Amino acid sequence: MDVELEKLVESGKLTARGAAQLEKLKPGTFCLHKSWGFGRVAEWNLLLNQIVIDFAGKKSHPMQIQYAAENVTPLAPDHFLARKANDLASIKKFAREEPVALVRNIIESLGGEATVAQIGEWLVGDVLTEAEWKRWWESTKKLLKGSGAFSIPVKKAEPIQLRGEGMSHTDELIASFNKARQPKEQIAALDQIIKLHQQFKEPEKQLQPIIATIENMAVRNQKMHPELAFELIIARDDLLERVPHLHTTHIGLALSKLILEEEKRLMSVLPKLPAAKEKKVLQALPSVLGPRWTERALQLMQGSHGRMVAQIPRILSETGQHAELRTMLERSIREHSATSEMLAWLCSEREDWEELITPDLLGAIFATLEREQHNTPGRASKLHRALVEDRQLLGDIFKKADVAIARDAVRRLQLSPLFDELTKRSLLGRIVKVYPELEGVITTGAQPQEKIAPLIVSWSSLERRKNEYEELVKVKIPANTKEIALARSYGDLSENFEFKAAKQMQSVLMRRKAELEQMLENARGTSFENVDTSRVSIGTIVTLRGMETDKEETYTILGAWDGDPDRHIISYQTAIGQALLGHKTGDAVPLNTEHGAAQFTIVSIQPAPPDETAPASGPPLESPVEPAMAE
Repeated sequence: MDVELEKLVESGKLTARGAAQLEKLKPGTFCLHKSWGFGRVAEWNLLLNQIVIDFAGKKSHPMQIQYAAENVTPLAPDHFLARKANDLASIKKFAREEPVALVRNIIESLGGEATVAQIGEWLVGDVLTEAEWKRWWESTKKLLKGSGAFSIPVKKAEPIQLRGEGMSHTDELIASFNKARQPKEQIAALDQIIKLHQQFKEPEKQLQPIIATIENMAVRNQKMHPELAFELIIARDDLLERVPHLHTTHIGLALSKLILEEEKRLMSVLPKLPAAKEKKVLQALPSVLGPRWTERALQLMQGSHGRMVAQIPRILSETGQHAELRTMLERSIREHSATSEMLAWLCSEREDWEELITPDLLGAIFATLEREQHNTPGRASKLHRALVEDRQLLGDIFKKADVAIARDAVRRLQLSPLFDELTKRSLLGRIVKVYPELEGVITTGAQPQEKIAPLIVSWSSLERRKNEYEELVKVKIPANTKEIALARSYGDLSENFEFKAAKQMQSVLMRRKAELEQMLENARGTSFENVDTSRVSIGTIVTLRGMETDKEETYTILGAWDGDPDRHIISYQTAIGQALLGHKTGDAVPLNTEHGAAQFTIVSIQPAPPDETAPASGPPLESPVEPAMAE
């Protein structure tokens, strides 16, 4: 031991263990600190009881010798960081010529295991650039797997380890499968075995026990977790197909039998499968279900998620059932029973279904979006985004339609609560591209020569619209006029962003002013008093009972501008409101729900609480309120 260190131990300033550790931290030695990272011992100053270390971000940092002995780890000369600090050029060459040996050095320096992130942290910046690292690691990973000396985990977050002596890569794969305790872990390990099945020298001896384990796990999980049973059996079949020497140990445990036993639960099982395995089940359905396949496929398409909705038409076409699919799509559009996922898929694939891309499709889209807004208010669906963001869709829908049909669509869009005003104007503009003669209807709010049906509204909603109009005319438009004048004073209007923005806002405000004037002119206020409850009318509370589910739902049908989906208050102009108006207690009524078309019975019709808001001006609408019947 160094003489000076012995003196410090004798004086009690340093423990014997600390002195032994400090012997390894002589000047020139590389080291690690948990907070300051990699460094190099610069000098000892034992008289001041200090050791000075140059860290990467903290040069000439003094530390008390006892603290340094306890908290600084000396690095051997062959430690990767020490080698890199001594000769960076050699390490760069090492990375190019001996990448496997380089990774081994890093893993050994980190105690026998290292994650991909840790390896990258020690290489990126000085040895490799970020772009070089990505390419380098992809090629190096293949070399590591091929060397057989490294244990490469499935998950990136798990560490790469040096494989123990005498254990082959295939032995490790089997050990990983046997060590797994959860079905998901077993499936992940099994996928690796399938991918590397050619590496097994004695597949029958090595893999046959795995087949038995898979089948036992599938049987145990089928009742409570059928999706796991499907995954296990599909993986087993993949392995049997690749390794002909293997055989099933459970007679009758086949994918076809599993499909038949779980047919009623397929709707809930399939979305839980990975995409590739879901596809295999769908591809097996035609041969397994036989004549029932078409009906089941259409049911699955109507009640499933987007991925399956895209898969099923492909399989139907491959099995020669394109006509059946077209008939189903036509019916679901006509009856407004198509789901949001189906309609979004049809819009994206419309080049193959031109005969279905008509104004009827837009009507089905509106009905579905209204249903979605009622069930999940404030949430924009894939279908909503498709209609708004696909700028060619409306043009394709109306390119062969009569102008009168387009005019009706314009009217419905103008009154629709589904879109904000700017979005609504954008959609209307796309229709005008096809029918320029409708531009006057949209820009001025004026309707064609025919008489416009009045809007039945509550006094409270009418008052809100009047207040909006008053604020627009007295506050927002004058403020915008001042902004335009101020922006104009800045000069050079061609480069004046403030002026352009103010003029754009002026267009928005004036359009909204015209819309409000049109709405207020057509509005007829009412308090919903003395309403006729012998049939469903505006201002009634309707209780319905599902014929299949026997569950009851209640809707309050109010004015055109009333709506609170959370409280089941709907406008009489919605698809549900129009379907109910005029019906009596005991009538059977078909309604479009989120699960498709369903039959309901009207259980009771009661008057809604009157709107107690006093009319600000204008005569009240005579009661009872006459409903605006749907055609």
